[in-house]
Order: sequence, then C-alpha cells, then structure tokens
Amino acid sequence: MSGNVSKKEPVTIVLFSGELDKAIAAFVVATAAASMDMPVSIFFTFWGLNVIKKDGGLIKGRNWMQKMLNVMNRGHARRLAISKMNMMGMGPAMLKTMMSQKCVPSLPEFIKTAHALGVKFYPCEMSMSVMGLGKADFVDECEDVIGAVTYLSIAKGSNVNLFI
Repeated sequence: MSGNVSKKEPVTIVLFSGELDKAIAAFVVATAAASMDMPVSIFFTFWGLNVIKKDGGLIKGRNWMQKMLNVMNRGHARRLAISKMNMMGMGPAMLKTMMSQKCVPSLPEFIKTAHALGVKFYPCEMSMSVMGLGKADFVDECEDVIGAVTYLSIAKGSNVNLFI
C-alpha cells in the first residue's frame, strides 16, 4: 500500500437493522472513517429507518396496515432493542449504562457527531413508501431521500461497502 494516498476512499454503509448494537457498530465505523477524511454515506432501509426516525409518536401511514406497522414499530434512536438479550427492554438499558460508564457516546450523540463530521444520511425511498413515512418523519440530519439506483451510483465508487 502506498504511503502517499492523495484521494480518500469513500465508505458506504447500508443500515438494514434497527437494532441498537448494530446501529452503534455502523456509527462507530462511519465516524471513524469520517475522522480519517473519508467521505461516508449511510443508506437507511427497512428497519434501519428506525435509527433516524424522529422521537415522538409516529402513527403514520395511508392505510390501516401501514398505521399498524408504525404503531408496533415505534422505534427511534432512543428506543431501539438489541439483537441478543433484549430482556423486555432491560438489555438496552444495561448496554446504555455500560457504554456511558466507558464514555462511549449514545446513539443520538453518534448521529450528531457523524453529521458534524460530514457523514451523509440517506433514507430509502421504497422502504419509506412501504411504511407510509415521509421525509418529515426523520431527523434533520437526513440528506435527500434516495432509491436503490441512486445508492448504487454512490456505492460503486467506494472500496468499502458494508451491509449491517
């Protein structure tokens, strides 16, 4: 590997999971890469959209199925379950406490830091449509809503592509 790299390689992440531990892993990688001056884009799709939903009641949708899905799926960065040992909500509380004790940022703090470092957040147009959500349902840090073709046009120029 050459020691004189003139162009920083872009990083793209597809965040499919809406689980706290996986979202934190995505943001650890995103903020690390951004701190190395690498352009970073995160494409939030399906349950990953929960990571960037605004805090508050999101009983949204154009039909009863979408409304029911959003009632049962009321996630946002402060409400996500963890992938193992969720224990009816005790698992995320314990993880957040342990993270705080070790000075690891919370997911909302990671979101703010990543945005400040220039990480681009792109909600998936198709997933939003299926779930009856609009751009206004997401945190202000989100860039344009994009589809898979636009995501792929961003990702094809990247040497680091992660699916979480």
